[in-house]
Amino acid sequence: MSKPKVAFICVHNSCRSQIAEALGKHFAADFFESYSAGTELKDCINPDAVRLMKQLYGIDIEQSQRPKLLVELPPIEVVVTMGCNVDCPYLPCRRREDWGLPDPTGKSDEEFISVIQTIETKIVQLAESLR
Repeated sequence: MSKPKVAFICVHNSCRSQIAEALGKHFAADFFESYSAGTELKDCINPDAVRLMKQLYGIDIEQSQRPKLLVELPPIEVVVTMGCNVDCPYLPCRRREDWGLPDPTGKSDEEFISVIQTIETKIVQLAESLR
C-alpha cells in the first residue's frame, strides 16, 4: 500500500508550510509523503526558516525545496492549512485540518523556534494518526 500524500498549505509557501514539508520528510517519511504549496508565490524560502532549520535539525531546506503553487501538487489525501486565515481553493482530499499557527516571519528567533517546535509536534501526531 502506498503512503498517503500530505500537503501543507500556506499563502506564500515560504515559511511554515516549507518547515512542515521538511519536518514531515525528516520525522514521518515512513508514514506519509510530504509536500507544500501556496496560493501566491514568493521568490524564496524565508531566510530565517532556512537558517533555523539548519541550526536545529541540520536540514538545508533550500537544497530540496522551493516555493510552489497549488497546481504543482500531485493528488493529495491529506490537506493541512497552516493557519493563514485564508480560504484555500478546493483541493480534493480525504482529510483536511487547520493547524492555526501564527506566522513567525519578522519575529524573534524564540518565537520562530516555538512555531517550528509546534510544527514538529504536530507532524509526529499526524504520523501517528495515519499509521
